[in-house]
Amino acid sequence: MGCTSCSPGGCGNKGHCATGSCNKMNTYDWITTMELDDPSEYNFIEVSYKNGARKEIYRNDSGPGHFTTGDYVLAEAASGYEVGQISLMGELVRLQMKKKGVTEDRVLYKVIRRANDRDMEKLHEARLAEKDALVKARAIARTLELEMKIGDVEYQGDLRKATFFYTANGRVDFRELVKIYAKEFRVKIEMRQIGSRQESARIGGIGSCGRELCCSTWLSDFRSVNTSAARYQNIAINQTKLSGQCGRLKCCLNYELDTYMDEIQYFPNRADVLQTKKGRANLMKTDIFKGLMFYMYEDISMKGVFHPLDKERVKEILALNAKGVMPEDLSSYAVQQIEKEKEIGFADVTGEIELPNSRRKKKKPKGRRPEERSSGPNNQGTKESVQGPPREPRNDNRETPRGDRPNRQGRDGGNNRPQKGPQPNNQTKEVQNPSTESSKTGAEGPDNQGGSPDKANQNKPNNQRNRNKNFRKFKGGKNNQGPPKES
Repeated sequence: MGCTSCSPGGCGNKGHCATGSCNKMNTYDWITTMELDDPSEYNFIEVSYKNGARKEIYRNDSGPGHFTTGDYVLAEAASGYEVGQISLMGELVRLQMKKKGVTEDRVLYKVIRRANDRDMEKLHEARLAEKDALVKARAIARTLELEMKIGDVEYQGDLRKATFFYTANGRVDFRELVKIYAKEFRVKIEMRQIGSRQESARIGGIGSCGRELCCSTWLSDFRSVNTSAARYQNIAINQTKLSGQCGRLKCCLNYELDTYMDEIQYFPNRADVLQTKKGRANLMKTDIFKGLMFYMYEDISMKGVFHPLDKERVKEILALNAKGVMPEDLSSYAVQQIEKEKEIGFADVTGEIELPNSRRKKKKPKGRRPEERSSGPNNQGTKESVQGPPREPRNDNRETPRGDRPNRQGRDGGNNRPQKGPQPNNQTKEVQNPSTESSKTGAEGPDNQGGSPDKANQNKPNNQRNRNKNFRKFKGGKNNQGPPKES
């Protein structure tokens, strides 16, 4: 339909058209696409205006081959000229004229030439001016308290004339309105009254079925629609659901009415009530295409139970009732309906499937064990690893220094770990400069004191651990000057 060809031939708005659709009353010139030369071409052209909202037929005095379908042309008008797009040419125009009842002698105007860039600019300006003119026209009509609705505005291609389409329940005296419009818009004003269905066809829109309105895409003649069309098709009489965008009954109610009328003639007449020994049964609904009629007893104890009967069975019961014979029950005449197997879909399995509780494994502590510390990357060169007793929890509030531990002292026999609380100044200096202290201890090592080599090898792992410990402790300190140098 309209929005299926937004690009490159359509309006390019990707379905967000201001008029509701890209092209109303769209046609397909299949003869032109075949590229066949017809020496006796029909010299009449159909031109559409405002994306198919209005179509006119013109003479083509330029000869065959001068224009083609889809060209924008200038056409004569009563005052000035109009700019439109050719929608049909050749023999298809003859069929359109026959359908609309237009004869050749009634066609007065002709096509002048192709539209140039200046003509297209004027046409674009005219389409932009229509939106503001529609808003102003409605405001002026409301101030004059006229019982009318301005539905659409169409400017002529040369911007000399504006046509206002309106709907009203009766006659409207708009003489004062035309004077104000001429003063406001400074163009020639034409007022044209249309019906509500013609208004929907010009504006366009989406129906309840999800498709574009039939009246704006292909339906050209509007037939009267009655509520009897809904009754014959067993449709509930709901004014909201049966009404279209125009506020009238939907035109699509007549599409399948003939088929229903052909099938209804095979059903029995005056079959609203059936007499049985159990009581009277009333007709509740009719399935026309399955040929079934559903009855229900008037008795309260048997209400709510439907008895589907074939139309031939209903004719038999009516013939018996006409003779004064009443059958025992309708259940013997009822049609047994085969219930369809329910398709297995999504089911609620809450409480039916229980997943076992998975126990989570406890994570191992991130701290390394003393064995891993002694064999760490900094102690790869040591041959012995001495494991001391487990560390006691640290108490930050204590004032006395921690006691000596075996194999935890530095080379100078003292404790290099910082102590919290009040401390003498000499200890604070030693803590703040661990690198200087370590350099002193390195100068007084066993090699320089002349000690035995066995004693030096025995103290080497402990000294290495002390240096690593001091480096980790004072890595972020203010007086830290880097890791202690190894001697």
